Amino acid sequence: MKLALQLGYWGAGPIAGAAELVAAAEANGFDAVFTAESWGSDTYTPLAWWGSATSRVRLGTAVSQLSARPPTSLAMAALTLDHLSGGRHIIGLGVSGPQVVEGWYGAPFAKPLARTREYVEIVRAVLARETPVRSDGPHYPLPYPTDAPGSTGLGKSLKPITHPLRADIPIWLGAEGPRNVAQTAEIADGWLAIFYSLALADQYEQWLAEGFARPGARRTREEFEVAATVQVVVTDDVASAVERHRPSTALYVGGMGAEQKNFHAALYTRMGYGDAVEEIGRLFRAGRREEAIAAVPDEMVRETLIAGTADEVRAQISLWEAAGVDMLMVTARDVETIETLAGLV
Repeated sequence: MKLALQLGYWGAGPIAGAAELVAAAEANGFDAVFTAESWGSDTYTPLAWWGSATSRVRLGTAVSQLSARPPTSLAMAALTLDHLSGGRHIIGLGVSGPQVVEGWYGAPFAKPLARTREYVEIVRAVLARETPVRSDGPHYPLPYPTDAPGSTGLGKSLKPITHPLRADIPIWLGAEGPRNVAQTAEIADGWLAIFYSLALADQYEQWLAEGFARPGARRTREEFEVAATVQVVVTDDVASAVERHRPSTALYVGGMGAEQKNFHAALYTRMGYGDAVEEIGRLFRAGRREEAIAAVPDEMVRETLIAGTADEVRAQISLWEAAGVDMLMVTARDVETIETLAGLV
């Protein structure tokens, strides 16, 4: 089992003490450091800033939103960071959701699986640097079609001026639903599981197996990495740990998606919490945030929480490893926690 520090995205300001956290992660044997983005801080700027002081840990985005950058722009950022880090970059991509994509980026959300496939193909073509990059679209046509609105007809196929350090920078995809997870297994090098649940482990493996079995699948299960976001808390007071993490569960289930389409809510429904999900969403939409938080059952929080004494946490981590998880992405916010977690694996 490997550990990764998930710095996530910023709130109203930068993450306090982030440089010290990154240094502690590297010093204590963490495998990777990740950043995220929503509609505030971006993934690449802080990753490059904090990663510049490291020499060993891998540096990943979890996730860079597809709609934030054209695929060629993402590939430029990736090849740049990979050079600067000496080949330690992991490209983590995700589609986000319709509220963000259409509300923040002003782009259509439709056909997220097809867009992901096309996006990944273009990124790989840029990194391969074998021929000028072309794409027939329909989502990211290159060059821009001569008969498209506003076209000058002067677009030219290009390949990157800078030679990528690695043509095979690993691409990991954030995915939650069965079709998305299966496609991830087919076309990517790893899966970023934002809400992994042991209760669904067998189901996850079935979804992954479907992707690996497709003609032309990029990896085998043995070559593929599964990274699960999880809160790991060493404590004698599990009830307090559950209480601290209850607001986050409520936010993602009730407030991070539209009523008609919330991937996080759908996943928790698959875990068997359909009634709670419906109630949490109803209260959130009514502006009754505190009541929504209170409506989250303890066991729902525990689905994505590893908590207990050191021995209990070690035992739980072993269960996650046996279920197929290769990396735990933790959101530690102090050096002591990083040191404690490093001693557990």
